[in-house]
Amino acid sequence: MKDVLIQYMKRFSDLSETELKKLTVDVPVATFKKGTILLHQGDVPDKCYFVLKGCIRQYAVDDDGNETTFNFYTEEQSVTIFNLHAVEKAAKYSLSCLEDCTLVVGDLATEQGNYDMHPVLEKMTRKMIEEDFGSMRDDFASFMSSTPEKRYRVLLEKRPDLIKRVPQYQLASYLGITPESLSRIKKRSEANHLRIVD
Repeated sequence: MKDVLIQYMKRFSDLSETELKKLTVDVPVATFKKGTILLHQGDVPDKCYFVLKGCIRQYAVDDDGNETTFNFYTEEQSVTIFNLHAVEKAAKYSLSCLEDCTLVVGDLATEQGNYDMHPVLEKMTRKMIEEDFGSMRDDFASFMSSTPEKRYRVLLEKRPDLIKRVPQYQLASYLGITPESLSRIKKRSEANHLRIVD
């Protein structure tokens, strides 16, 4: 299963596969059952994750009990905690396993010690975070300027697996629309696809 991590790390490093394997020998990997809450909203996070297998949902619940889904993390994606150095360290969201998950589990308390032991790891992690930030910024800008229909088309193009892996009401929340609107958009999209095929 660590092969997934090694292939991902290759994108951010010039190290050989043998060197990367040595680097990942002591990397902790754990499995979590579907429904496991990895982080509760309001708790101070002490772990970060990399998805080897499965799907994690990032969401928040407001004072009225309404849920908003912010993201889904699937294979070869890191779930990075960015508020470690913030004044308010409590998480503004929860992380939940939508499927049985196999994850690399990083301990934020020992992160610097690992970097001191393996300086190449710090450089690699920085590149990974920069890519994540760039991707999040671009996705957010696109999201804000898009119609719901376009958001759905982009989802189909970039992350089609989510359509079958995620409950429709969570997908609708992620797209910023109601489940009914999503259902109508899906029907129109399927009808357009059929016309193109014909």
